[in-house]
Amino acid sequence: MGLTFINALVFGVQGNTLRALGRDTPTNQFLAGAAAGTIQCVICCPMELAKTRLQLQDAGQARTYSGSLDCLGQIYRREGLRGINRGMLSTLLRETPSFGVYFLTYDVLTRALGCEPDDRLLVPKLLLAGGTSGITSWLSTYPVDVVKSRLQADGLRGAPRYRGIVDCVRQSYKAEGWRVFTRGLTSTLLRAFPVNAATFATVTVVLSYARGDEVRPDAPAGPTLSQPSSL
Repeated sequence: MGLTFINALVFGVQGNTLRALGRDTPTNQFLAGAAAGTIQCVICCPMELAKTRLQLQDAGQARTYSGSLDCLGQIYRREGLRGINRGMLSTLLRETPSFGVYFLTYDVLTRALGCEPDDRLLVPKLLLAGGTSGITSWLSTYPVDVVKSRLQADGLRGAPRYRGIVDCVRQSYKAEGWRVFTRGLTSTLLRAFPVNAATFATVTVVLSYARGDEVRPDAPAGPTLSQPSSL
């Protein structure tokens, strides 16, 4: 439910920020991606809070929430807006740099692979660039994601354990060692490649057909086949 709005927001903010920066450079790609990552946290944080709580609740008659909206509603009634935005700082620390890396990697790879509109292997190249971008993005900030998930799940069963990000890192490391910050990484990367490959390839192709001749070759506007030097 949340990903629909998140992807629309991310690609819209990234494209418009890149246009506002004026030049399509790797640095600007990173900055535009980081801006998009920051803005989408408004949706991402409550969405992931609900997802985490739903995945951890008991099954059957013992379950606490009937769905995502019911989960957020109950949290709001108990804890207000602060409860809905639990884990916001850690989400910002994860999403801001990771989306910068996400768009920077895609830009670098599409340039290196020579993705052009008349290329017979264009779609496979877009899929490879998108999938690799997703993996690189997750690798860049995965330990922060572990901390965020722990903070959002804290208090679901019993009294809260953590006083904040630093305390969560300290307790987690003390109890389980450094490997705790890579827990679940393999399954995340296995999901990241196909999801982001499909996302980037679809957005790039759809935007290219939608824009048609309206986009000037020198106008940076996010992923598009109308740009000869960069998607």
